[in-house]
Amino acid sequence: MLKLVIPKGSLETQTLRLFEEADLRVRRGSDRDYHGTIDDDRIERVSILRPQEIPLYVQDGMFDLGITGQDWIAETDADLEVLTTLTYAKSGTGHGTQVVLAVPNEHPAAAASELPAGTRISTEFVELTRRYFAGLGIDVRISWSYGATEAKVPEIVDAIVDVTETGSTLRAHGMKIIATLLTSDPVLVANHEAAADPAKRAAMDDIVTLLRGALEAEGRVLIKLNVTAEHRDAVVAVVPSMKAPTVSPLSDGGFAIEAVVDKRGVNRLIPQLKAAGATDILELAISKIVP
Repeated sequence: MLKLVIPKGSLETQTLRLFEEADLRVRRGSDRDYHGTIDDDRIERVSILRPQEIPLYVQDGMFDLGITGQDWIAETDADLEVLTTLTYAKSGTGHGTQVVLAVPNEHPAAAASELPAGTRISTEFVELTRRYFAGLGIDVRISWSYGATEAKVPEIVDAIVDVTETGSTLRAHGMKIIATLLTSDPVLVANHEAAADPAKRAAMDDIVTLLRGALEAEGRVLIKLNVTAEHRDAVVAVVPSMKAPTVSPLSDGGFAIEAVVDKRGVNRLIPQLKAAGATDILELAISKIVP
């Protein structure tokens, strides 16, 4: 039913992992294949292409939906429906990226507004950069970069506009960030006409539910334990949870307690629970959380 396109390159591994955790595993003949399948009748076919191209392909109806970055939507000015934000990047979940303006450490400018007219800037984000400096009223010279953008400073250009997660690569090349043009996360986007089709829209909503459920489960586990009536309140006071822990009576007069908690910190939580009187403590992996 749906024609899906997902990003190749830096986001590829994390995207494929997310789809697998959402029970939408993409099957390919090899890691180099640009096309694949998902064993789900809601998805007719899958293509894996550069995220720079995806916004316009989805806008023009070549695909019904796809995953790309907010940065490339801004760069292409594509007309799309954003179905959901997917908070992950190449290093894992919870890491957004920024499109930044950087100059050599010795450059006197401390802000974009301090760059002189005629400044030479290299970037993949030509339109985004042009609009940004037009808003500042500074006439700069922008050239398209085919990669290794930071290597062009200072001999070829004076500054660059590039994408970064932490800025560590730029700092390693002796550069400082003086402005952030855009903060970007991957997003699931849809073609307007496809999203208006009731059957396709229902399939899109299902996919959003599965992907969001997998993301919500990232870094969380289910803790289950038993406790006597005497120690129930003490144990409940220790248990963190997304909402309130579930407390169920047992036939022997005790209680079963379960809660979804952050995986980080479980190594301290379990000893605290035992010290408070919990027994039969189980830590279980979670594949999805659907509110």
